[in-house]
Amino acid sequence: MSHVMIPEGYQPPLPIYELQRAIEFIKSSFQVTLRNALNLKRVSAPLLVDGSSGLNDNLNGVERPVDFDVPAAHARGEIVQSLAKWKRVALKRYNFFPGNGLYTDMNAIRRDENPLDNIHSVYVDQWDWEKIICPEDRTMDYLKQTVQRIVNAICDTNDSLRWEFPQLHTVIRREVTFITTQELEDLYPDLTPSERENAFVREHKTVFLMQIGGLLRSGIKHDGRAPDYDDWSLNGDILLWNDVLGRSFEVSSMGIRVDPETLDRQLHIAGCDARRELPFHKALLAGELPQTIGGGIGQSRLCMLMIGTCHIGEVQAGIWDEETMRICEQAGITLL
Repeated sequence: MSHVMIPEGYQPPLPIYELQRAIEFIKSSFQVTLRNALNLKRVSAPLLVDGSSGLNDNLNGVERPVDFDVPAAHARGEIVQSLAKWKRVALKRYNFFPGNGLYTDMNAIRRDENPLDNIHSVYVDQWDWEKIICPEDRTMDYLKQTVQRIVNAICDTNDSLRWEFPQLHTVIRREVTFITTQELEDLYPDLTPSERENAFVREHKTVFLMQIGGLLRSGIKHDGRAPDYDDWSLNGDILLWNDVLGRSFEVSSMGIRVDPETLDRQLHIAGCDARRELPFHKALLAGELPQTIGGGIGQSRLCMLMIGTCHIGEVQAGIWDEETMRICEQAGITLL
């Protein structure tokens, strides 16, 4: 069964040739704006990592990485699901310093993504970034300042896009409203987590939802987070209102990363103590890796939002079920 939803009266905002030009404009413009906003340097990123290294992202702990044997290296390769851990190791290996960071194009395969709908696909493309911070920067204020810089970079890119393509009409609010998952649950105790996000972002338009991963007072989690990259008390999602889809729209997951004490605590809470023996986790617990803040910003997600498409397949090439392709074709939507 298809999970695609075509908004009533939807028409693709640009002819396909112009759409490709707009995608290129966004991708080339935003990475420069982000780099300048956060003092980042571009590096090359891996498509695969050694499965025994502990560097791959476990996401919510249930998603299976695409893996295969590499006979010549006597290893098992895994296609990355994200670069959250790899980036932290790279900052140390490449001799980055406090206040300085990296960004890269991250291309991942998430084979268990389910459902595949307007905004979810098997292929994930992000600007992944990571920055070294000092221990005294592990604060909510520093996190909020960084979020505002990213939102400003998004808004600057969107303003430039609308100048280049005056037929596009997406407006993104610069003012960020900050709220914790517990505060959100207290506001809407009878709604599901996704319904709470929709209700709050509908009103405030640009939101940073903080403290994702731990249990709320209700005994449930707002959403899952792996225990070994974000500090659950100093992380969050950037949520923007999507007028085309009429819903909250996540464009970034980010946070201040775990230090040794936080990693020790979160591994225990999550029942993931076996990970302590992996090389990445050993180094982090021993205090051998720098303190960092980082995240991922969805490339196709930003293109969707700024251009005003209703399906992620309009801005990225992917694999879809036959019913989804049929529905989109009937609606005059070209899936790349």
